[in-house]
Amino acid sequence: MFIATPWGRAFPAESSLVRRATHCVPENYLYTMATEQTEGAHRTGGDRTDASWRERAVERSLRTARARAVSRSDRFLAAASELLDETGRIDFTVQDIVERSKMSLRSFYQHFGSKDELLLALFEEAIRGFVERLRREVERTDDPIDRLHAYVTGLYQTAQLTSAPGSRALTIYHLQLAERRPADFAAAIAPQIDLLAEIVDGGRASGQFRSDIDAAALTMLLSETLISAAHMHVLGIHMTGIEVRPQQLWSFCLGAVLPPGDGAGTRAAGKASVGAGRRAGAGGSRRR
Repeated sequence: MFIATPWGRAFPAESSLVRRATHCVPENYLYTMATEQTEGAHRTGGDRTDASWRERAVERSLRTARARAVSRSDRFLAAASELLDETGRIDFTVQDIVERSKMSLRSFYQHFGSKDELLLALFEEAIRGFVERLRREVERTDDPIDRLHAYVTGLYQTAQLTSAPGSRALTIYHLQLAERRPADFAAAIAPQIDLLAEIVDGGRASGQFRSDIDAAALTMLLSETLISAAHMHVLGIHMTGIEVRPQQLWSFCLGAVLPPGDGAGTRAAGKASVGAGRRAGAGGSRRR
């Protein structure tokens, strides 16, 4: 959503960027030649062993081309990330990216259909990296209330600690993407929503979260609240003149998920308040 990504490393195999880059790899001469020869061997009843070496040659060729495509995509994304951080804007041009990456314009369009496609890849990778870190914090505990606390405070505190101009620019792109390409936006942010849905489902199953509101609706209400709060902070918008603190946001979200008028809910709130205080104290000790 607003997280800078460490572009210096290769993206994992499941990354959407890898899938996109792979689709951009053209069929090279070796692929075409080997495929035609293999098909010819099959048509003429050629030896199966003879065909298998050709298949291995094709596989090696495509594997090399795939790695090359991902490496070049990395360079374009690194260049775009640098431009975001330096300018705090997303109105740089494809030519700016090409010059910064020291790659060719032709190579850029082999990997990305447009600057918008590159920005979408940047956004997807930011979300993926952010959710990986957030999931690690959430999975430190099994209790649904503690898991929700880790999610809420982890998301909002990340927004508070994010001050680079590129983060503001990526937040603006987040809003533009939601307006102009809602399907792409939904797909990009799905890992973040899915993690929260897991927490909500666990809380409902344990009886600690309210059941009078559908799980999907409760997940969406929490998501909209948290994303809006994070955006407002990153953009520096405080409509009532005060800045919302993480503990205030957490108290609001906790009250939203607990069963209404339930004694068990009151006990859970007290437990969460004590746990949050211990975690805040530990965090303060580390900072000192």
